[in-house]
Amino acid sequence: MATVSRSQITQPKVQPGMGPIPHENGVAFRLWAPHADGVCLVGTFNDWTAGANPMSREEGGQWYVDIPAAKIGDEYRYVLQCGDKEVSRMDPRAREVTNSVGNSVVHNPEFDWGDDNYQLPPWNELVIYEMHLGTFSRSEEDTAGTFADAIRRLDHLVHLGVNVVQLMPLCEFAGDVSWGYNPAQIFAVESTYGGPQGLKRFVKAAHERGIGVIQDVVYNHFGPSDLDIWQFDLWQENGKGGIYFYNDWRSKTPWGDTRPDYGRGEVRQFIYDNAMMWINDYHIDGLRYDMTLYMRSVDGNDEIPEGWSLAQWINRDIQERKPGTLLIAEDLRTNDYITKDAGAGGANFSSQWDAEFVHPIREVAKQPSDASRDMDKLVHAITFRYNINSFERVIYTESHDEVANGKQRLPSEIAPETPDDGYARHRSTLAAGVMLTSPGIPMLFQGQEFLQDGWFQDTDPLDWDRVEEFPGVVLLYRDLIHHRLNRLGVTQGLSGQEVSVYHRNDERKVIAFQRWREHGPGDDVVVVVNFSSEALENYTIGLPSGGNWKLRFNSAASVYNAAFVSSTIAQLAAEEEPCDGMTHRGTLSISPYSLLIYSQDPET
Repeated sequence: MATVSRSQITQPKVQPGMGPIPHENGVAFRLWAPHADGVCLVGTFNDWTAGANPMSREEGGQWYVDIPAAKIGDEYRYVLQCGDKEVSRMDPRAREVTNSVGNSVVHNPEFDWGDDNYQLPPWNELVIYEMHLGTFSRSEEDTAGTFADAIRRLDHLVHLGVNVVQLMPLCEFAGDVSWGYNPAQIFAVESTYGGPQGLKRFVKAAHERGIGVIQDVVYNHFGPSDLDIWQFDLWQENGKGGIYFYNDWRSKTPWGDTRPDYGRGEVRQFIYDNAMMWINDYHIDGLRYDMTLYMRSVDGNDEIPEGWSLAQWINRDIQERKPGTLLIAEDLRTNDYITKDAGAGGANFSSQWDAEFVHPIREVAKQPSDASRDMDKLVHAITFRYNINSFERVIYTESHDEVANGKQRLPSEIAPETPDDGYARHRSTLAAGVMLTSPGIPMLFQGQEFLQDGWFQDTDPLDWDRVEEFPGVVLLYRDLIHHRLNRLGVTQGLSGQEVSVYHRNDERKVIAFQRWREHGPGDDVVVVVNFSSEALENYTIGLPSGGNWKLRFNSAASVYNAAFVSSTIAQLAAEEEPCDGMTHRGTLSISPYSLLIYSQDPET
């Protein structure tokens, strides 16, 4: 009999990757636990028998085992021996868990994406809709909404004209109800919502309808509750969080001592891989980073350079590998460098939430006295930009932050007792009209389009009966969005870079501004805003050119069920007489608290 040499014996291939790694002959597992003295894996594949599958130590504090008996769907945990103590841990890299304090699950990475090759439209043609999965739509038996529930409402967004959904965080969090900004397992999709397969079905369904998906991610802190990575292998300093966290003064955040250690290579890779997971595995079209101020600094003052460099690295690689991906920062400190490229010292973000729009526009709209309404703030909100690109800012009148934490939906801020009627409806939709006609990337918050009132709570689902109760308001938002996106071919300038507030009447609280991309009929747009309770007749403004200027939109039109309606001139015949620095002038009428859009027919 021939002798088989040691070199002829086939050794099992060591699988690359971290966490659970399914392959054709079983599942391999790799874990980072540098201070453990030993690690073994327990799960359904070995009847949870301690010691049945010990892991081998690798370089860099990693542990590895390949288990032929393991398969997709198996539950498991790691048992770490740390000195004389033994601890059981979930997998920090698990894509699926039973719940935030349960077991890790070997996730099935396969999914039939069909011919999905969706790409976002250009940034100047985006309208974002911020969505909280748990409250957006619920079945009667749901304690929280699911991906399946949300899919059933996507056609509403198609009708509205929205072309991007921004999902509030979906990482596994404590309990079944949350805003999502308390991530317990950042690689696992919230099980209550439908887990990883549910998210993939949602993204595929959105893409099939021409809607992109942006994912909100939380890298400025983890937890703080149900945080299995806290003192993961029992090493820590100063009573802090151990290997995944800063263990000194840099650990402190508004949400606890849970800031990741951006200076540690393994933690940087952990966060980097998470960002890439959303883009590569879930076909996500962009990321919105929660409060980057607390990534780049401790408290807004003491800087953390490695947090800044981490964002630069992730954003650069995403943009190189998937050009057109939209990367949004919530920083809210009016910092130009957030959206500069790294070569200029910036953080490589595409755009950022703009405090210079939302705060002044809400203040102007909420002001009960017309005489006290500050037109400087209104003009500043419309004309502000970062660097030289208007689309480096996301503009909005409502977001999850602006309608909670002591604040309410804008109609309720304007008139707490009567948010559905009169002044509240008109001033809130007027603010939205300014948002949808100003340069920037506009964003709505779920339910805004049917006057959802009160404040945002993760326990209260949207009241979809309001779609039928306020069809005129839904139509108003739909028509504004369609003009924003030039769906009728006569308002191209609303998607342009340029704006000029050329008419201003502080006494009457009226402004007019011009929007354009290239100038000319069908491109130049004139927007007139009346932020007073007075109807104005025979009111004269300048016009950019001669010819007929047609009324494309009137927020006080009866079709929108407006309370204030006056006669409105449907077509302005421009007179060749200088006015407001323009070559021509026109005379119009405008209702209280309303917005008009005029443009010219394109030349045939």
